[in-house]
Amino acid sequence: MTLTQTNSEMKLKRIFIQNQLPKELEPLNRLSHNIWWSWNFDAQELFNSIDPDRFVKLNYNPVALMETLDPIRMQELAKDKAFLKKLKSVEKQFDAYLAEPMKKGPKLAYFSMEYGLHISLKLYSGGLGVLAGDYLKEASDSNVNLFGVGLLYRYGYFNQGLSMNGDQIHHYPAQKFTQLPVEPVRNADGNWLKVSVPIQGRIVRAKVWKLPIGRINLYLLDTDHEDNSQEDRALTHMLYGGDNEHRLKQEILLGIGGVRAIEAMGLEPEVYHLNEGHAAFLSIERLKNHVGDGMSFNEAVEAVRASSLYTTHTPVPAGHDHFPEHMLREYLYHYAGELGIDWYDFVALGRLNPDDSGEDFNMSKLSIRLSQRVNGVSKLHGEVSREMFTSLYPGYTAEEVHIGYVTNSVHYPTWIANEIHDLYSTQFGKDWVRDQSNKDIWRKIHNIDDKKLFDVRHKLKVRLLDYVREKLEADMRRRGESPRVTFDILSKINNDALVLGFARRFATYKRATLLFQNEERLRELVNQEGRPVIFLFAGKAHPADQGGQDLIRHIIHISKKPEFAGKVIFLEDYNMEMAKLLTQGVDIWLNTPTRPLEASGTSGMKAALNGSVNFSVLDGWWAEGYRPDAGWALPLERTYEDQHLQNELDAETIYRIMEEEIVPTYFDRDKNGISKTWMSYVKQIIAEVAPTFTMKRMMDDYYERFYFPLGKSQKAASKSNWKPAKEFAAWKQDVLTTWGGIEVVESKTHDTVNHALPLGEPFVAEITLDTNGIDPRKLLLEACFYERLGEDEIKLRRKEVFELKKSKGSRATWSISLDPRLAGVYEYGFRLRPNHPMMPHAQDLNLVFWA
Repeated sequence: MTLTQTNSEMKLKRIFIQNQLPKELEPLNRLSHNIWWSWNFDAQELFNSIDPDRFVKLNYNPVALMETLDPIRMQELAKDKAFLKKLKSVEKQFDAYLAEPMKKGPKLAYFSMEYGLHISLKLYSGGLGVLAGDYLKEASDSNVNLFGVGLLYRYGYFNQGLSMNGDQIHHYPAQKFTQLPVEPVRNADGNWLKVSVPIQGRIVRAKVWKLPIGRINLYLLDTDHEDNSQEDRALTHMLYGGDNEHRLKQEILLGIGGVRAIEAMGLEPEVYHLNEGHAAFLSIERLKNHVGDGMSFNEAVEAVRASSLYTTHTPVPAGHDHFPEHMLREYLYHYAGELGIDWYDFVALGRLNPDDSGEDFNMSKLSIRLSQRVNGVSKLHGEVSREMFTSLYPGYTAEEVHIGYVTNSVHYPTWIANEIHDLYSTQFGKDWVRDQSNKDIWRKIHNIDDKKLFDVRHKLKVRLLDYVREKLEADMRRRGESPRVTFDILSKINNDALVLGFARRFATYKRATLLFQNEERLRELVNQEGRPVIFLFAGKAHPADQGGQDLIRHIIHISKKPEFAGKVIFLEDYNMEMAKLLTQGVDIWLNTPTRPLEASGTSGMKAALNGSVNFSVLDGWWAEGYRPDAGWALPLERTYEDQHLQNELDAETIYRIMEEEIVPTYFDRDKNGISKTWMSYVKQIIAEVAPTFTMKRMMDDYYERFYFPLGKSQKAASKSNWKPAKEFAAWKQDVLTTWGGIEVVESKTHDTVNHALPLGEPFVAEITLDTNGIDPRKLLLEACFYERLGEDEIKLRRKEVFELKKSKGSRATWSISLDPRLAGVYEYGFRLRPNHPMMPHAQDLNLVFWA
């Protein structure tokens, strides 16, 4: 027989052979397809007991474990009475968990570009995603009526490798969706739900997946299928991959596609929460839908704003996504027509100055303009954000801007070490986790014996260092490092060392190499006889961030010097499982950002939960959490404008505090090998700091400050087919039209030009205005007293409201008599602004008139 070229070519087709579990093990399939197992200790132990080594190799992925489980092992488990008893117990816990009723409150849609739920789900890159993942887990634990919306990435964020020289290498292994706890969303016909999204004049089709997270769901859009071109399939390949135009297309998919998916599923949320500006186009799509239902553009704006919350995580203007007008026009020009406005007005939604054709379209400005409520992610970040966006509100100082804050937090069951939780539970009582933000509960840590707590903490450190040795050996062997160098480093890792951890995204402002300003000083610190010190580093730099990659390279170079071998260590491929080991096992969590560029940060909170003491710049969350009896701090205030000098000062301060306070305190042991002073720090950070930064507290804050008010706002605005919103929009338009005609008729006030106001005497003023037809009852006149801090900087010191005394026709008179309670030189003015019952804050209609 002669083989021809035609029939000798290999032709293969794909087939999925699905594993079939025995009837006794069927609950495993159900449990593995809800990510709830990832924060339930018993469920984790159950899956781990099936095949511990394989479970680790599969990144603790129970779906992959079940799919690839050996049939012989299946039969063994089906006959294992102890295993079946454990399985039944976990399933009973799961069913009881799901059976609890949902909390009363508005239905919430939460949009985020990334979600850090588990190492086996490549949907995250760093802190923003991990926070969103923690938030959805807490929403489930707190019975919150919330669902998430995001993108399902084929490759996600990169896996990190390192060369011998410390060069970062980027690996993008594909996710196997069949091995993830996701399932297709079906339409009424039983077909896979797909939504159409217009991108650059063509239609992109996105499949909708559902990922169950305890009691709630996360819906994910996926374009990587045969309905789309190769270019469009790549839209959901990588998180934060590609250029700025690729980012724009992803954000169109998330915002516009996300809203279309919600509508197709009939979910009808009452409040939309935008976790960063990536999702801002969802508001554009919602505007279009309202206009399509017969509203005017201005009416639609009020309807959208009444139910929207925008959370910003970025402390610097450059960190906010922005796109040039020509690029925006190419993708979204048709939306202006569908909204009933011209292109100028559309672009103005994302600009500070609509007339500046060179100004990019800013996603944060769009988010702010179309959201009634806005918040930063720590108290300090709220202040920074108000300062950053003051230019949007002329006539107001930064402290008056309506942007609030909710300080980020962490999900306790995800990040707590099982051993620490068991120890807490001996004193904290039954079901205490339901009230986990209650400090009175956490203060019972003082009832636990110092040695018992120290021993558990030491056990966690040994587990961490065992992991460090194993990982270093494998990574150095893969990189081709010398066996002698490898052995030398591993042999110097001391289980009794004071261990400090620094693990986070490697951006230059986080100053990962600050410790190496003075290598001689650092060498002396880590090589003291009888007082060993280890610094563990981990983190990824964005593939386009050469500065961040240079920091990694520098640390690798330092770690190879003989005096730092086994004392300065970089762990490659930072991920959520490594983060758990680090935050649970280190003695000190170190954070050294450039002030005030840390919006919040959460890794230190995870360490605090487990009793790891923090040493950080007073920035982000630590500005709220720091206590002198629970950790150490570098001051928030800068000493030098020159950053190089500031770095030098901060490094010297770290060396001094380490040498004079931290190291002596840690190694000052009694006859039982315990440092009483050190353990007091450990107990204080557990008792006084940790409970404030649990995700339960964060969820409660969002409800109290934003969700409940927005729920009421949405309900009020939507009555009678949105009649109140339409009337509010009409009132705003009338005020905007007539505002320019307001005039001062008469002003009677103290002669401040020629006479000082004696302290204690009232400040009296009477102002009569021609309101140009605006109802004076819907105007507010304020006396504002400012202190001048510089040529271009003033600070509001006092603000009081005038009383409306009389009005006739278009004239109205207001008066005030107040004790300024101030001494010194101040500047004052009388500020008139619109005032309406439906205005949630002064800047809702951003008009001022100085009388």
